[in-house]
Amino acid sequence: MARRTRKAGMVARFGPRYGVRIRRRVQEIEEGLKHRHACPRCAAIAVRRASTGVWKCRRCGYVFAGGAYRPIVTTSFKREVEEAGKEAEPKPEDA
Repeated sequence: MARRTRKAGMVARFGPRYGVRIRRRVQEIEEGLKHRHACPRCAAIAVRRASTGVWKCRRCGYVFAGGAYRPIVTTSFKREVEEAGKEAEPKPEDA
């Protein structure tokens, strides 16, 4: 049985131009961009991008800042968690 070719998806509009690696990267970014995400306030899967870095929940109307392509940027989120953990730790007292 013959193997089938992979579907191009959203990047089919580029045709054979720009190379496979670049088209795959664009496809990954655009899939995350178009996908619906969970709202941080009401937890509904209804968040969509309003503009660059601005995300809006279609259910509760909550508007918040996030990444350009994803509502929660993992690198900044990790940094915030680490900073919050450092603040929560009790500091040793000098006797």
